[in-house]
Amino acid sequence: MTLGPLTRTRRIIVCCGSGGVGKTTAAAVLALEGARDARRSVVVTIDPAKRLADALGLESLSNEPSKIEGDWPGELWAMMLDTKSTFDALVAHYAPDARQAASILENRFYRNIAGALSGTQEYMAMEKLYELHEEGRFDLIVVDTPPSRNALDFLDAPRRLTRFLDNRLFRLLMMPTRAYLKAVNVATQTFLRAVSRVIGTEVVQDAVAFFQAFEGMEDGFRQRALHVRTLLSDPETAFVLVASPRRDAVDEAMFFARKLAESGIAIEALVVNRMHPHFGRGRSEADRARARTLDGTDLGRLFANLADFRNIADGEEAHVEALVARVAPAPAVRVPFLGDDVHDLDGLAQVAGYMFAG
Repeated sequence: MTLGPLTRTRRIIVCCGSGGVGKTTAAAVLALEGARDARRSVVVTIDPAKRLADALGLESLSNEPSKIEGDWPGELWAMMLDTKSTFDALVAHYAPDARQAASILENRFYRNIAGALSGTQEYMAMEKLYELHEEGRFDLIVVDTPPSRNALDFLDAPRRLTRFLDNRLFRLLMMPTRAYLKAVNVATQTFLRAVSRVIGTEVVQDAVAFFQAFEGMEDGFRQRALHVRTLLSDPETAFVLVASPRRDAVDEAMFFARKLAESGIAIEALVVNRMHPHFGRGRSEADRARARTLDGTDLGRLFANLADFRNIADGEEAHVEALVARVAPAPAVRVPFLGDDVHDLDGLAQVAGYMFAG
């Protein structure tokens, strides 16, 4: 079984998995394969590390797609999410006029939370995904998500934003009329005084000013969040789970597979990176017996080494067996350890040889 149908037919591929399993590399390979299928593809990372740029042989990536030149019939683009810039653009889009947009963008509370508030990065990643999809510039969008438990925030970000917009305190602070602001002062006076003593009056004032400046924009954000949730469950969107044979990585992958299933989302492919090869069809017990027979010779040491490697490979296969069964009938591909780290297009092509082998 192969991953080829995904890169040829889907509009969006979301790569999920724990840290350190080669997820960024897998995302880049999927986008590269899309370009080889004559599609205009883009890979998006929300990881601030330079792993994607390194894998593509680039110095850096920005919040706007950069084109990667190559000998493929399609196009390959790459970008790294800038949370603050994406949030700024969203505010400018939904503000009814330039004055209201400026009052938010210049607000100190907004400037502090735009890139640091828990969940903001994940929601802005969803926003960027939606933006790229709606623009229609690309045939294939591949998203490299954060490590798996944070990726759950990524998947739940639209729903959490909607809950935030429906929060009672948020709605109190948003109401513009003097009569209601008076009610707000009565209802929240004790709370605001207590918070002011801890974090300062100016901070609280900035926060209130921010929420009031946000007036009239919440419906746009709410509708956008609903559209994003719909996009994630669209048949044109595929989720690819990336793991390694380490027991902790397999456990994380099983956790994520269960969470996706609970959300009604199927995993459409599994990529297991850094597998030890089996070195043919032999068995470790037979190799160990030969090593004992040839003990003290170079050939005996080679057979002992081969037996050790077969044991490791068998153990890894046992680790991933339940995970492969969990995602079935989705295809599961195995990528072996390579001789060097992936840091350029040739390295990506080597990985693609395993991910897309027939």
